Amino acid sequence: MNFQTIRFNPTTTSDFTKILRKRVNAYFKTKDISRHANGKMKFKTIFMIALCFVPYGFIVSGMVSTPWAFILLWAVMGMGVAGIGLSVMHDANHDAYSKNKRVNRMLGYFLNLMGGNSANWRMQHNVLHHSFTNVDGVDEDITVGKLVRLSPHQPRLKIHRLQHIYAWFLYSLMTVQWVLTKDYVQLHRYKKMGLIEGQNLSYSKLLTEMLLFKVVYYGYVVVIPFLVVPIAWYWIALGIVVMLVISGLVLSAIFQPAHVMPSADFPIPDKTGNIDNDWAVHQLATTTNFAPKSTIFSWYVGGLNFQIEHHLFPNICHIHYKEISRIVKETANEFNLPYYSEPTFAMALIKHTRMLKNLGKFDHLPGQF
Repeated sequence: MNFQTIRFNPTTTSDFTKILRKRVNAYFKTKDISRHANGKMKFKTIFMIALCFVPYGFIVSGMVSTPWAFILLWAVMGMGVAGIGLSVMHDANHDAYSKNKRVNRMLGYFLNLMGGNSANWRMQHNVLHHSFTNVDGVDEDITVGKLVRLSPHQPRLKIHRLQHIYAWFLYSLMTVQWVLTKDYVQLHRYKKMGLIEGQNLSYSKLLTEMLLFKVVYYGYVVVIPFLVVPIAWYWIALGIVVMLVISGLVLSAIFQPAHVMPSADFPIPDKTGNIDNDWAVHQLATTTNFAPKSTIFSWYVGGLNFQIEHHLFPNICHIHYKEISRIVKETANEFNLPYYSEPTFAMALIKHTRMLKNLGKFDHLPGQF
């Protein structure tokens, strides 16, 4: 299915969308606050950047020579990489961090410094995932290769019977793939799709920018430690792997339970590309919140446990999600629309794993499970 042919039905429950937007706008107007980052968000930005680069500073300083302490620093750095991804670059690349687009682009480039590519990310995440959530063949967040089946509309293989076990290992390799091959393959694919041209971007410019940032990334993560750290090479290699695996696992554990859940809808466009739902209602049907009362957890994961609010209002800084979630839930209830939420992160992970298991057992899912 070509993403350019897919259309939502704006007439279904259009009053819900209008009323919800009006109420959220009124919230910010009444409180006289900005939709963008506030002082708490700026402090978090500094904290997450420090969580990544302070351990790195100790790593390359040569001050730490004990292997277990050395590996611990890489592990903390991995948490920092995930924290920057969840809390800083995510808002920036949604133009939600600041009303100044230059500030958003600058902070968005932290993804490039983490080994990814902000331009690719915006096309995959903002255009394909946010616009066509859980639509198989378009939403690349549910297309991770043949080994993992994340939609009931994807072919089921015998190996998928074990995917609820091995998927977590593959999830942990997400950033490994990202820094090695994903961006190159993805950029070429988006060129063929016409997505780059559609975003008024230049393929050659993006490729050059990508290569330059990859050189910077490989330089500070791989080359410099091997050149200056007075410790056996295999400890350095292990540390890099630990950093990548931890960041990949954290990021996957936050994003996957948001959409691949027993409650989630996986709509199929008709032959003309129409989806019989308003876009906002589609987001409610395909998205799940979790751990709404967990303040510390929500702080670290960039408010992305409030995925419903994020999908409905991606241009609002996540620091406001908890407050506007009350408005979204009440309005959804008024219109008898779904508002899926799991009480804890652990329950969300359990149900996601259960979903993986059933996707591996059944060609067609037997209703709710």
